Amino acid sequence: MSHHSSADSRRDAMRPEASLTTTVIHLWPYVWPSDRADLKWRVMAALCFLFLAKFATIGVPYAFKWVTDVLTDPSKADVPLPQLLAGPVALCLLYGILRAFTQFFTQARDALFANVSMNAVRRLANEVFVHLHQLSLRFHLERKTGGLTRVLERGREAIQQIVRMSMLTGAPTAVELLMILAVFMVSFDWRYAAVLVVMMWAYLWFTRVATDWRITIRRNMNESDTDANVKAIDSLLNYETVKYFSAENREAARYDKSMERYERNSISSYVSLAVLNSGQGAIFAVALTVMMIMCVQGIRAGTNTVGDFVLLNAIMIQLYQPLNFMGMVYREIKQATIDIESMFDVLTQAPEIKDKPDAKSLIIKEGAIRFENVHFAYDPNRQILKGISFEVPAGKTVAVVGPSGAGKSTISRLLFRFYEPQQGSITIDGQSLSDVTQASLREQIGMVPQDTVLFNDTIEYNVRYGRWDASEADLKEAAQFAQIDDFIRSLPDGYKTQVGERGLKLSGGEKQRVAIARTILKGPPILLLDEATSALDSFTEREIQSALDRVVKGRTTLVIAHRLSTIVNADEIIVLDAGQIVERGRHEELLERHGVYEAMWNRQREVDAAQEALRRAAEEESGSLRVSVGA
Repeated sequence: MSHHSSADSRRDAMRPEASLTTTVIHLWPYVWPSDRADLKWRVMAALCFLFLAKFATIGVPYAFKWVTDVLTDPSKADVPLPQLLAGPVALCLLYGILRAFTQFFTQARDALFANVSMNAVRRLANEVFVHLHQLSLRFHLERKTGGLTRVLERGREAIQQIVRMSMLTGAPTAVELLMILAVFMVSFDWRYAAVLVVMMWAYLWFTRVATDWRITIRRNMNESDTDANVKAIDSLLNYETVKYFSAENREAARYDKSMERYERNSISSYVSLAVLNSGQGAIFAVALTVMMIMCVQGIRAGTNTVGDFVLLNAIMIQLYQPLNFMGMVYREIKQATIDIESMFDVLTQAPEIKDKPDAKSLIIKEGAIRFENVHFAYDPNRQILKGISFEVPAGKTVAVVGPSGAGKSTISRLLFRFYEPQQGSITIDGQSLSDVTQASLREQIGMVPQDTVLFNDTIEYNVRYGRWDASEADLKEAAQFAQIDDFIRSLPDGYKTQVGERGLKLSGGEKQRVAIARTILKGPPILLLDEATSALDSFTEREIQSALDRVVKGRTTLVIAHRLSTIVNADEIIVLDAGQIVERGRHEELLERHGVYEAMWNRQREVDAAQEALRRAAEEESGSLRVSVGA
């Protein structure tokens, strides 16, 4: 675990170096998909509208100039338009039309590009989602699920940010800047262009430096906000504990300390934003003032008109608005590149378990399972299974028992091929698991786990998960077989009842019955029960066990057992200790050997007896309480 953590931290340290160029190269196949000619057409059309919008944008100040020149001195007005359009009123109409066209072309570009960007978001998000399901169990055990979903969520948002900021703000601003340089060279002279270039260099340099400074402040502010939020939720969730220890003042002081840090960082954030905006405004104002003085001198010398002065101001003021967003564009694109690289990092993770190129589907004839000299370790320094060999004959039930950490659950993970053994082989009907496809293997095995986690959907959805195309009759038959149909029908919404997140609206026994019904509906020839009743009380356990006894008939069954009372009728019991088989045989045979199994059996009987005594005492107490209340 530490190895992976250090690797992750090294990668996180390198993250800020993720460049826009690298990100665009990664994104390009999704923005320009080879199989979608319609989206390519939209990209081309959006680019056309981009240029049309910028031509109209540049035309607006020219219309303003021509109106001004005509109104101030018609004899000096140089309007490159037909006489019919050269009048003040016609030029005002032209000005209005150009402004309308600017808005229309800009919105048309955004509307056309929306399909492209959202298709890229959908395709990439789906690709990551599918890839996450292909990655090995080890990857998911070592990562936090919430962290993975945040990577997916931030990646989706980042694609939209990159598209919106670079394609819809950054690129248009660059095009407009080039057009303005051309205007200055044609309508004025090279000095104006030089001032503009110097101004842009200073503006972007200052923006980058100030924004990098602000990013650190913003990060600190967000961290302090999160810290305050965590403390508030933690304290409110532990409301009773706070009251037990009269700790209200201490909790308030703890929360206020976090809020004080948030207040300090927030003030720094606002001050830094003021510095950024002021600096940008000052650089722009200096450049605009220099250009205006140059134009005034040109007017005095007769080389410029008053309209040129208006043109200069109008163009620069138009440029100021997108420039003013450059700090935000730089910050958002920088963050987006980091988030997208995080998403692509997930895509570059290779699955630990892969099907061989020539892997065939598993064909079940009888369903006999065989473990032969299997060695396995999650970590090379800690061996879990040390050369175990056993067989589960077709249609028989074999149970594996042993103390915690003996390697029982590892056997089930190896059977499902979540991991590969480092040595030895596992076969089903003589077919090695490493030679068959994972999908065909898992289709043939039914699983009833210790901790049943249900989807946050209806009971029907969770049962039907076993076989999605099952008929209504098959669904209800499976529920009846699992002894849960009557309970479901007693609910107001029946099979449409929502089970809540992780199935928390159902009791442990009800969840287990849903899991059993789901497995029955799947109808697998091989069954794996992984401590399926260990978390239940004795009464519920007996009910669930009777349902399980009906399910295992005629199926090859491997039971990972915690409560020994549930496997007394197994065809063979294998006792595992420290990764090795120490005893094996039927229940009565193992008791007669007076070994590990007998010690476990006696210990469990003592625990069961103590629990039964407590239950009876509780019943007697409640009975006497009812009598006294009745009296």
